Amino acid sequence: MNSSSDVNHSGSSPFCLLGSVGYSSSLNTCLLEVGVILFLTVLIIAGNLVVISVFHCAPLLHHHTASHFIQTMAYADLLVGVSCLVPSLSLLRYLRGLREELTCKVFGYMISVLKSVSMASLACISVDRYIAITRPLSYTTLVTPCRLRACIVLIWIYSALVFLPSFFGWGKPGYHGDIFQWCAESWKTRPGFSTFIVVLLYAPAALTVCFTYGSIFRICRQHTREITQRHARFSSQTEGAQNERSAERCEGCPDRRYAMVLFRITSVFYVLWMPYILYFLLESAGLYHHEVASFLTTWLAISNSFCNCLIYSLSNSVFRKGLGRLFRPLLPSCSTCSTCTEAEKAPAAALPQTDPRCPA
Repeated sequence: MNSSSDVNHSGSSPFCLLGSVGYSSSLNTCLLEVGVILFLTVLIIAGNLVVISVFHCAPLLHHHTASHFIQTMAYADLLVGVSCLVPSLSLLRYLRGLREELTCKVFGYMISVLKSVSMASLACISVDRYIAITRPLSYTTLVTPCRLRACIVLIWIYSALVFLPSFFGWGKPGYHGDIFQWCAESWKTRPGFSTFIVVLLYAPAALTVCFTYGSIFRICRQHTREITQRHARFSSQTEGAQNERSAERCEGCPDRRYAMVLFRITSVFYVLWMPYILYFLLESAGLYHHEVASFLTTWLAISNSFCNCLIYSLSNSVFRKGLGRLFRPLLPSCSTCSTCTEAEKAPAAALPQTDPRCPA
């Protein structure tokens, strides 16, 4: 009787990826996985909801066309957080009636497409900033609202098509579905499909970002050097130099600051995704396979969906003001402090009215 009950209990126990590699397969291991996933899910959903709300409440953020790509990333990351509820409910045994094979395939496909949208959006942001800095006079004619909307639609369509062959048995798009037992044991990666994803998605996005931001910072360094030499040459004309310096700062600094914010977002994205991509390539080539490595690299990469909004909120002054305006009704005690701070900064805030390209 005891042996049969133990068999039934082990057969009814939930599948735990960490428990399948020698760790205790007790409920504590499952709770550890559920805790990690739920923690990231709450952070991702809450963070991106705040980002979307701030963008709707701060009209100054819409002055940059790259903000539309940032919002696209925020919506994609929000859907990533909502999708992460699926493995949590599965580990908690709330999805018993669903077919595990279909569920893990759909979940893995959705996460892969959404993260592809984020990666392609980052590449488009870098191209947008490159055009803004290299061709400032023709920027408005090259980057039109119609072309911007078409680019965002193409990003979603392209991302959906790249991972579509995984449904026809060509390969496995990633390890996002390995929380499900069928994905972890029966759905295998294949070198052909992995090479297909790298060639059509990972490599073009990474090369585009490296080229555009490298060119942007090289141009900014060159402009800074030229301005310094010009000031040294005409240092005797102090008043004229000060006027020229203020005009040149208004011309160069906003684009450079905004490019730095987007560069930080892009850098953190690839830092968090590089372990996942490397492990994906190693397992596809048959060189290395470990369930804990797949779990850690996968959810480290997914955590980037929260880091995007965190970096943007800490780096962009306009976003911080919109964030403070959004939470001011919830923190009435801080409203007086914020109003006093804004009053002290009133003379400095009057500068952007003369030149809208110089946000505070």
